[in-house]
Amino acid sequence: MRRLHLAAGLVLVGVIGGAVLLSYLWLPFAPDDTGGGRLSPPGGDHWLGTDKLGRDLFTQLLIGGRIAIGTALGAVTVGGLLGVLFGLLAGFAARWLDDAVAVTLDILIAFPTLLLAMLIVAGFGASLGAAVLAIGLAMAAIVARLTRILVKQVLSRDYITAARISGVSWPRIVLTHVLPNIWPVVLVNLALQAGLAVLAEASLSYLGLGTPPPNASWGRLLFEAQGTVLTAPVAAIAPGLALVALVVGINLTADGLRDLADPTRRRSR
Repeated sequence: MRRLHLAAGLVLVGVIGGAVLLSYLWLPFAPDDTGGGRLSPPGGDHWLGTDKLGRDLFTQLLIGGRIAIGTALGAVTVGGLLGVLFGLLAGFAARWLDDAVAVTLDILIAFPTLLLAMLIVAGFGASLGAAVLAIGLAMAAIVARLTRILVKQVLSRDYITAARISGVSWPRIVLTHVLPNIWPVVLVNLALQAGLAVLAEASLSYLGLGTPPPNASWGRLLFEAQGTVLTAPVAAIAPGLALVALVVGINLTADGLRDLADPTRRRSR
């Protein structure tokens, strides 16, 4: 079952990722081409029809895929680097500083990711870069708390004590003992956070706080299609299905990676 989850997730992510990569080499129409007629039904040159501006919906869907995957990768990079760094610092910090960091992280995590991202985007202005930064910073607190807990567990092991007695420096202990032992769990968590990043970007764009027009984020496509959902349902169904497929694919991949990284879960299935 675990391999089925991983395979299904990789297929979904691979198909969407492959289509996005192909879009950099070929697009059915120019993103700003409005010559297809308003709300044309699927068929002919326009496989999914057109939106209310006359733009090819399949082209818009591919552009939205670029934004979704780019946001996920960018937010995971920002959140992963900052989260692991602060988690390591907290894990090695003195007791009072560690407690202060733990309380701060708990406060940040108590804020919903979307709300925190909205506050940051409101300060920097609506743009793809601001959305990536906002989601990444919200993600960093979660990653930092997990990293801190994992580092504490590793540092309590006997082989760490033996390494310190033998004169091994702390930087070498981090590189040879701490990071190799925590990266599988952190990687799985980052994979799960990537799915949340896709949803957060779509939500921000739907609310007008994400990627500004004319960029065709899936969230913005859903917002623009809500007024014509009865007369042109494909304009709402297509980006919604793409969003669900990508998030489900990421979550299935993360679940499969978690099974591979955790021997106890492999034996229990």
